[in-house]
Amino acid sequence: MADRSQFLPVSRADMDARGWDACDFVYVCGDAYVDHPSFGMAIITRVLEAHGYRVGIICQPDWRDPSSIAALGEPRLGFLVSAGNMDSMVNHYSVTKHRRRTDAYTPGGVAGARPNHAAAVYGNLIRRTFKHVPIILGGIEASLRRLAHYDYWSDSLKRSILLDSGADLVLYGMGEHAIVEVADALAAGLPIDQITYVDGTVYRVSGGEQALAEVYDYELLPSWDDLEADRLAYARSFAIQYRNMDHITAHRLVEPYPHGVYVVQNPPAALLSTEEMDAVHELPYARAWHPDYDEAGGVPAFSEVKFSITSNRGCFGECSFCALAFHQGRALQVRSRESIIREAEALTRDPDFKGYISDVGGPTANFFRPACDKQRKHGVCANRRCLWPSVCKNMVVDEDGYADLLRDLRHIPGVKKVFVRSGIRFDYAMADRSDRFLTELVQHHVSGQLRLAPEHVSDAVLSIMGKPSRAVYDAFCRRFDDLCERYGLEQYVVPYLISSHPGSTMKEAVELAEAVRDMGYMPEQVQDFYPTPSTMSTCMYYTGVDPRTMEPVYVARDPHEKAMQRALIQYRKPENYKLVREALQRAGRTDLIGYDRHCLIRPVPPRPGAAKGKGKGKGAGGKTGGGFAGKQQDKRGGKFGKGGKGPSGAAPHGRNRAAQGREGARGSRRRP
Repeated sequence: MADRSQFLPVSRADMDARGWDACDFVYVCGDAYVDHPSFGMAIITRVLEAHGYRVGIICQPDWRDPSSIAALGEPRLGFLVSAGNMDSMVNHYSVTKHRRRTDAYTPGGVAGARPNHAAAVYGNLIRRTFKHVPIILGGIEASLRRLAHYDYWSDSLKRSILLDSGADLVLYGMGEHAIVEVADALAAGLPIDQITYVDGTVYRVSGGEQALAEVYDYELLPSWDDLEADRLAYARSFAIQYRNMDHITAHRLVEPYPHGVYVVQNPPAALLSTEEMDAVHELPYARAWHPDYDEAGGVPAFSEVKFSITSNRGCFGECSFCALAFHQGRALQVRSRESIIREAEALTRDPDFKGYISDVGGPTANFFRPACDKQRKHGVCANRRCLWPSVCKNMVVDEDGYADLLRDLRHIPGVKKVFVRSGIRFDYAMADRSDRFLTELVQHHVSGQLRLAPEHVSDAVLSIMGKPSRAVYDAFCRRFDDLCERYGLEQYVVPYLISSHPGSTMKEAVELAEAVRDMGYMPEQVQDFYPTPSTMSTCMYYTGVDPRTMEPVYVARDPHEKAMQRALIQYRKPENYKLVREALQRAGRTDLIGYDRHCLIRPVPPRPGAAKGKGKGKGAGGKTGGGFAGKQQDKRGGKFGKGGKGPSGAAPHGRNRAAQGREGARGSRRRP
């Protein structure tokens, strides 16, 4: 059990025990205090501590009580504010906008410990209590709301969070470089309104066009008035922002607001070097939740990451529904093999360690080097993508380093098994001329199921998603199944699917349902598309166009239509019968209503009390099965179109949940 002296102060008594009369910074967070590098709060506070700053922490203050924000007194340099590892609205609401009953980032999993739009609420609470202390916002919520953005929950456009929070500065992205530079400037006596030069920050200027005289090398975005008047203006703005997300090539961006106010986004901060990544992950974390939470049973989110290891950050996969490009960036940052080995060896000394490392990865596990050597000097391409529509000819496909790492980890004394649950890009793996990584994965690092994310089967929808074609997924599954058969292993590919993504009409939704039928069982992992802030797909949802081309994109916005598209994927559920029947009628596919094996449902509803989730008997659903697996009963491969069986299993550890397009709980890859 961790001792509270291993943590940063959370009370006046803790400050007194350290002999502090005041903190340099007070970090206010919507999450409970978990001192582990999977939590952004832990990283930023430990980085500041390593640079000599005194940091106190206030977690989940009562936003209705101003005194709760003053528990540690007035900080010498400023308040740091984060909503936590998830956007607070995603944390609170499902895609259907129903309130969630639990919160994995709160002691005991109790919901309701933070407000909606937590970063803005905390910022305003601090400003009312401490009139002149600098307030700096960071974390995923602030990062993805740093400029004007579409807010799904109010179905409206919202201003930059900087203007609505009372804050002086927003740090976007991961934040380690920016926070130290800002802290050093404040410590040197520079007023917060003069700290306008730090990369990875967003600030405000007032005074009309004259105020822009000191802002140089910038690109002007559409104004707030333009954005409110024309949704296509937002699409154009988003496209400009997307092109300016590389720290080497990006320009400064300026977003005009009424009354002569401008929000200025500086270029992204420089990437961490491998040495810097190592240093960040080897700071003296307690690697536990704060002992104040023991009585409540701890913090549920921590149990999923306690014995996992982060090997990389960033992602050049660029799925349209993923926010990583706007937060961590497209360029990959990796830790050294030696640092990861040291962390694994430390895990083996934990009394609770049973020999199983639950995950080694990041947003995408098998990315373990930059996409190409050109990026190191010239940055990522502004108008080209690394993996879509196919693997770029300049891509250096090299999974050997990651395969070597996994091999070394499993040979550490005390380690019984190393799992890979972060998810892999199967198109990248298929571009590898060697089967070495995949062979190692199949033999040693799959826990019965390998969870992949084809997301859909329609190439039209996959193209909009930025995902590889269905043929690539099918080919990967065949290769995986062949290796499993070669080594006598009963393992399965389990796909994630997204319903009602932009581009999916009822025709494509039925196509996906037919693929599910041909697989022979109902998938458990299905997510209705969730429009979260600052993703390409969310921009499409709001504007009805692809911001890269300005071409129209079909969008299912009506909740009833979205419910029908989701029900089609799980058409065997008796409670979905009416929705599925209506969807098939609307799509002109009543040929799928009947008793033949190709039919999805029968002409009459299932009897009350009929078994849920299984197609019994012949016809109207084909074979039965439990789960949605890749390896098939006939051993012929895991592509869509083959029937089979598969075990159910726990949720994966590392899906790129920074996307927030899934209603996942864990935010281990979502950092400051």
